[in-house]
Amino acid sequence: MYLFDSLKEVATQYLPESQIEALRQAYLIARDAHEGQTRSSGEPYIIHPIAVARILAEMRLDYETLMAALLHDVIEDTEVTKEDLDSRFGSTVAELVDGVSKLDKLKFRDRKEAQAENFRKMIMPWPMISA
Repeated sequence: MYLFDSLKEVATQYLPESQIEALRQAYLIARDAHEGQTRSSGEPYIIHPIAVARILAEMRLDYETLMAALLHDVIEDTEVTKEDLDSRFGSTVAELVDGVSKLDKLKFRDRKEAQAENFRKMIMPWPMISA
């Protein structure tokens, strides 16, 4: 859980305890789903989603966006399905994660452009997402 603490440290500055607990649950699912996966650096893969979620927490984004950040690769890279996320965290989180997964299938000129599009998707205003 020490990895989660870096996100919790920022999120507790503006989110209520019930939402911190929801974040913790999303972290546990992501951690378990990515068990045994590593980044090219050799670090555990879970470090990446935590770093993304922490950046978004520093921007004070809502807890559903932070949960989606933690879970953003589970549909694409693990056995977890959109339906699993919907039943566990609700349709908003499931749709966000699914949307980011679909972005990964688009063809971009380079990795930087793809990363920019992923980031844009994560911070897109809610009314545009649910439309």
